[in-house]
Amino acid sequence: MDDEKGNEESQVAREVIDRYSLFTTAEKWCIIGMVAYAAWFSTLSSFIYFPALHLLSETFGVSVAKINLTITSYMAIATIAPTLVGDAADVGGRRLVYVITLSLYIGANIGIALSKSYHALLGLRVLQALAISGKLVPLISLGTFSIAYGVVNDIASPAERGSFVSAISFAITIAPSIGPILGGVLTYAADWTWIFWFLSIAAGIGLTTMIFLLPETSRNLVGNGSIRPAKYLRLPICGLMRHWNESDVTENHKWRTPNPFKSLKILARKDNIGIIIACGFLYTVYTCLNVSLSILFIDIYKLNQWQAGLIYLPFGIGGTVSTFFSGPLLDTAYRNARTARGLLTDKAVGDDLDNFPVEKARLGVIWIPMLLTAASILTFGWVLHFHKHIAIPLCIQFIVGLCMQLDFSIYNTLLGDKNHRTPAAAQASSNIVRCTFAAIAISFLQGLIDTIGIGWTFTILSGMCLLAMSLFLLDYWKGTRWRQESLRRLTE
Repeated sequence: MDDEKGNEESQVAREVIDRYSLFTTAEKWCIIGMVAYAAWFSTLSSFIYFPALHLLSETFGVSVAKINLTITSYMAIATIAPTLVGDAADVGGRRLVYVITLSLYIGANIGIALSKSYHALLGLRVLQALAISGKLVPLISLGTFSIAYGVVNDIASPAERGSFVSAISFAITIAPSIGPILGGVLTYAADWTWIFWFLSIAAGIGLTTMIFLLPETSRNLVGNGSIRPAKYLRLPICGLMRHWNESDVTENHKWRTPNPFKSLKILARKDNIGIIIACGFLYTVYTCLNVSLSILFIDIYKLNQWQAGLIYLPFGIGGTVSTFFSGPLLDTAYRNARTARGLLTDKAVGDDLDNFPVEKARLGVIWIPMLLTAASILTFGWVLHFHKHIAIPLCIQFIVGLCMQLDFSIYNTLLGDKNHRTPAAAQASSNIVRCTFAAIAISFLQGLIDTIGIGWTFTILSGMCLLAMSLFLLDYWKGTRWRQESLRRLTE
């Protein structure tokens, strides 16, 4: 009897170890809900700001180009910051980094709300970017955007990862729907400073929730949830979302100093750099479109601040709609690809994922959305160029938002699969490229529109989408071989 009982206990122990994550489905969604809420501030920080660009120009007595510089500086810091702290979340844990970033973010927003000069606004936007940089998709590292995708990789196997990535995407893309409306209402009814008071209060709620409810998920520290974390990473509420015992010995995790160049090493891999540059092109188009929206519509259609906020609604709704089917689409494509090869769909880590052609499984569903993205960007630009009825560009915005968000969801899932051991650092490396591209493009955007016109400017942006598509196609055919060659070099 004792032998049978011992065998049963050993079997249970092996099942616990073999499970990808011990968190229940309800707990996973609770965790994803918290990190998605934090990631929400990435797009919200930009979109809530855009309707106030004209008012800020008047308030501080500077040109719109100088106000655009606050956006450029935001992205420039978002480019540099991940190289300094990109590995921190993979080393020190997700929970600690969330607390630090959100605290800095709250402080930056309070400072901006109290600023009295343009230079103070510019400097504090830099601090705001430093705090929240890694989550921009202007928005994907120390910032909460990168960590959010790291958390998804922590708790979700590749077979279910698409749905959780879509949940993060939903939080990010809902901001284009409500952010500009909030910004427009707050600016119109009160003052532009209330944009940043609102961000401070909302981020404070998120910070408080995470302190009391977010468990540590980093697989480097807690494995699949069965390893007792260090005391500073535990929840203050005993027993909540805990899958280890108080009697368990905390694993002696070998601490190392976060490597500020780890994100750059990820860029050195051929299979990574291709899709990261492709995302950089897409992100540049995404950012240029949204930075120019309020200015173009105010000039062409003579809108006020409140109406300028509403013009972002179709874009955000389109992105939000895409999140409802992007998850099932990605998960189904992944399962079908594994089933076709006679593989189990719940195998997730180590050699199994390293040897599986995730490039074909993920990118097989990106071609139609990419073509529609390029076509809709081209059409949108020429419709504005010829000052067609406002309903036409608004409808096209919906299509752009839907397709472009689907592109980003597929890309972010693929990047996490390729770099499943260091997902946060991989997102940070992506941030370096996309924010560099976008910051450069924004600095030339208004001059380009003034020189060659709206139509030809958006024709160039449409061409960038086609370039991104060609890089994804290259990775579709070559990415698996390149990735496996890189992994072999690491093990030699």
